Amino acid sequence: FYKGRVADDILAMLQAEGSALTQEDFASAQAVPVVPVSRRYQGVDVLGFPPSNQGLAVPLILGMMERHGPWQGDPLDPRRLHVYLEAVRRAYAVRNRHIADPDFMELSAEDLVSDTTVDRLAATIDPERVAPFDAVADLTGSHTIYLTVVDSEGRAVSFINSLFFAFGSMRAGPESGVLLQNRGHGFNMIEGHPNCIAPGKRPMHTLIPGMVLKDGLPLLSYGVMGGAYQAAGHAYVLSHILDYGMDPQSALDVPRVFLANVAAPGTSVVEAETRIPAEVVAALKGMGHTVVPAAGPIGGGQVIRIDRERGVLIAGSEPRKDGQALGY
Repeated sequence: FYKGRVADDILAMLQAEGSALTQEDFASAQAVPVVPVSRRYQGVDVLGFPPSNQGLAVPLILGMMERHGPWQGDPLDPRRLHVYLEAVRRAYAVRNRHIADPDFMELSAEDLVSDTTVDRLAATIDPERVAPFDAVADLTGSHTIYLTVVDSEGRAVSFINSLFFAFGSMRAGPESGVLLQNRGHGFNMIEGHPNCIAPGKRPMHTLIPGMVLKDGLPLLSYGVMGGAYQAAGHAYVLSHILDYGMDPQSALDVPRVFLANVAAPGTSVVEAETRIPAEVVAALKGMGHTVVPAAGPIGGGQVIRIDRERGVLIAGSEPRKDGQALGY
């Protein structure tokens, strides 16, 4: 895609539309191996994909929830949902302020998921009321696919892919037919911000392949799709499994809540799926959340749990969208 006839085909189309991209830009593109960030939670290691990915928001959310736990009983307990939503709001504020191409970040990924950061953020959460905090904005939609595979020896692959918007940039090479993504939407235009658009720079992006390790070996290979929802969805599903002891399918089935597209400072506008009980919605409103019905299902996930003691794989597939759990 980055050299030869295919690259020439794509570049000719882009340059005809005014793009500044050159053959040198294409030829210099390369995949960069990364090391996941990690936090302990309930005796296991939750891996987060490092910047410029939003993946470190997952251990951040779980870390804040842990500070206000333990969580038992009903997963739709209004207090639990309230703390979860407040943790999401803070983790996404960190994401929007700090996550960028790691060569341009002011703080390291390790700093952002450290105990110091988690403690400072968790201390700003009032477990009974919405507390003022930075807005979470620009939470765009979802056009993502995810799959996970585990073989008979327990080797796991967690894979996620997306062009971002539906059909990405809606541009394709006229001869090659290669469809182009529009991940550049993840940049901002704030001068001096680590994620401000610039040449040779990778934007903050939403794709998170998930994995949890126990004693250094894969315990869960999983992913939750949903654009910006992914990090919140990962933490939500993991909490159901690790805090409440649910199997993968039950963890995916639980009704969901998420922040609406725009939340003004000091407020919390929440979208709730229709299966959230009316009394739970009323309790969240009493805590200061503005709750509106979700326009449709929130997110979609796939999970495989590797039970090494029994020598079995336990899978769950999202009921909200196309997908299937298969064994052979």
